Amino acid sequence: MKSDLPDRTFQFAERIVKLCQVLDGQSGAARTLSRQLLRSGTSIGANVEEAQASQSRRDFAAKYSIACKEARESHYWLRLIVATELMPADRLAPLIDEANQLVAVLTAIIKKTRD
Repeated sequence: MKSDLPDRTFQFAERIVKLCQVLDGQSGAARTLSRQLLRSGTSIGANVEEAQASQSRRDFAAKYSIACKEARESHYWLRLIVATELMPADRLAPLIDEANQLVAVLTAIIKKTRD
């Protein structure tokens, strides 16, 4: 069965890019947080894509581990954006939930790969 994770992480990255475009229209902290979130939020899918062409189980697990770290970081930045009232919680709740789900999925895959 083919994984939907590459598509799912790509769609997450798309949503992150759109959010960051909105944040970039603001000044100060919003722009700085936007840049951080843009890096981590788009890196998840890039690492999942790289893992698809991995040369070994170890390489695959390493790429997924990086993707998982980036998902955790994205989750952090999204929560911070809400906590600092740069964006309303209800607007970011779906993205926060998806970041959390990606962490869970990636963690499970990493554990399964290392067993």
